[in-house]
This record gives sequence, structure tokens and C-alpha cells, in this order.
Amino acid sequence: MIAQLLFVPLLACTPGPDPVPDGPEEATSPTSPAKVVLIAADDEYRSEESMPMLAALLKRDHGIEPVLLFSQSKDGRVAPSRMDHIPGLEALEDADLLVLFTRWRDLPVDQMAKIVAYVERGGPVVGFRTATHAFKFSADHPYADWNETKIAALVGQRWIVHHGHFSDGEAPLTRVTTSENATSPILNGVETPFDAYSWLYHVTGGGDALAPESTPLLTGETLRSRQLQGGRGDRYPPVQPVAWTKTNPFSPTGVEPGRVFFTTLGHPYDFKLPAVRRLSVQGVLWALGREAEIPAEGVRTDVVVPYAPTNSGAGGEQTGRSPAQMRSAAGL
Repeated sequence: MIAQLLFVPLLACTPGPDPVPDGPEEATSPTSPAKVVLIAADDEYRSEESMPMLAALLKRDHGIEPVLLFSQSKDGRVAPSRMDHIPGLEALEDADLLVLFTRWRDLPVDQMAKIVAYVERGGPVVGFRTATHAFKFSADHPYADWNETKIAALVGQRWIVHHGHFSDGEAPLTRVTTSENATSPILNGVETPFDAYSWLYHVTGGGDALAPESTPLLTGETLRSRQLQGGRGDRYPPVQPVAWTKTNPFSPTGVEPGRVFFTTLGHPYDFKLPAVRRLSVQGVLWALGREAEIPAEGVRTDVVVPYAPTNSGAGGEQTGRSPAQMRSAAGL
């Protein structure tokens, strides 16, 4: 970890009230219905709050049928800190897209098998932040190779290290710009630069690289870095891809590979930014093969209900709510 300041001026980006609508006022009719399974199961970044908000946007504006799955306690309450139980994964059997926002889950074989079956039939995937370390199985677990090797092949990289979170949520820590030559419709209307609250993840440089055929879309530069302060800038460079596209390498022969969109952004305050909400929705549409529906100015980003997330931090989640209450709170 690190302790040197990069004296880069910050853009004003303090969490505040949700913005007024800034995109087309009328929803675009989808070409076909789509079932999108969103797995919100991390214990640090409040995916149990951000993914329902995203699901509500997908349903309201794009005719998508969202299915939200959470880590749950024995009594059926949303429990992000429980690592070994995500009920409802059978929904993946006929899903059109998997949205993965998990962190170090240690699932039983029968549950993990449902995720693997979806991936191995070539399904498209959208991943957020900690999906680089979505699973953490013991060495003798049948799916132990998903800890690093296979998750890196699927989403583009495994967990390596980050540049430090400092005062979590008090100020942005990563300046995001458009990658050189990036032209994807996922970026339509995504105005850069913007400052994100996610501390920068290391994914390339110093001997590390994204999975083959990954195409960077957005680049992040750390605004404060413990790696630089510790003299480790050559090993962990201060500029990294923070969003990219690729394809599902586990797709069967003769089947068109599923599309994969991934971003290392995902702090709960990042989703207060219109740019991040737009990026997320458009990443879903692109992964579904519906990029023709993304207008040049980008999709709507005004939230269905006010989004006021809990700050990040392991063990700091709100407790005691049912999945139905989480959906209702998001306007679903």
C-alpha cells in the first residue's frame, strides 16, 4: 500500500441531490423482452443498494425484466456479509444476461454450478468492481479455479491490488477519462473527465495485462496513491483502464460468444454520478446486443426514486431488510 499524494486538482463532485432528468424523456421500446439477473452480493460497496437502482432504470426505460438476487441470512433477509448463500440462482437457466457484483463469495457447489452453467453456455456478462474477485473458495473446492484464473479469463482481470482508499467517500480518488480511440456506443453521452469515488484498481502494467482481446473504454488516473508514495509506481502505474469490453471465452464452439462489459468503478457514491449510471445502463444494452437503441446523447439517467446510498466499508451495511423491501425501496 502507499502514501504519496498526487497533486491533481479535483473536480467538484461531492454527493448531493440526484440530478434532474438529463436524457430523452421517452423510453425506447425494446426490440424484444430480456431477462437480466443481477447478483448483488458484496460486503463492501453496497451492491444491494446500487443494483436495485440500476434494475429500476432497466425496467422503466428499456422493457427489461430484472431479477435481483442477494446474499441472504437463514431467515431470508439480505445479508451481504454472509458469503455462502445466494438463493434463486436457478433464474440463470433462461437468463439473457448476468450482472455480477459479488465479492469473495464461498458458495456451495450446487449454487456455483448454476453460475458456471450460465457462463459455459456463452451467456453475456456485465461485471462491476469486485467481480475481479467474485469468489474465494478453498483449495479443495471443485470450483477453486474460479478464484483467479477463470474469473480473470471471464471479466478481463483478477484482483491484484489498489492504490488506497484513504478517507472513504469524503473525496473522489480517481479521475476518469475516455481511452484513446475508444468509440463504443457504451460511451454515448458519457461526459469525461469525471471524478469517481472508487480508489483505482491495478489491472495492467508492471507485468500484468488485461485478458486477450479486451478493448479499454475508460481510463482512470489515481488522485491519491499509496503505491506511488511507497515508490511502487513502476510496478503499479497510476493510470489504469477502468472500463473495457471483451467476449465470454467459455462460449461453446459454434455459438456466438457472449459479450462482456466490465468496470472497476462501483463505489456506492459513483452511482450518484449520471456518467456512471449511463455507463452502466449502456453497458447492459450493449452486452444484450441492443446497442442500436442507445441514442447519440445517451440514455436517461434520472433515477426512479431518490438514490442515497450507504457509504462503503466492510460490515457497514444496513441489515434486517428482505429482498422485497430492497426492490420496493428502489421503485421496483
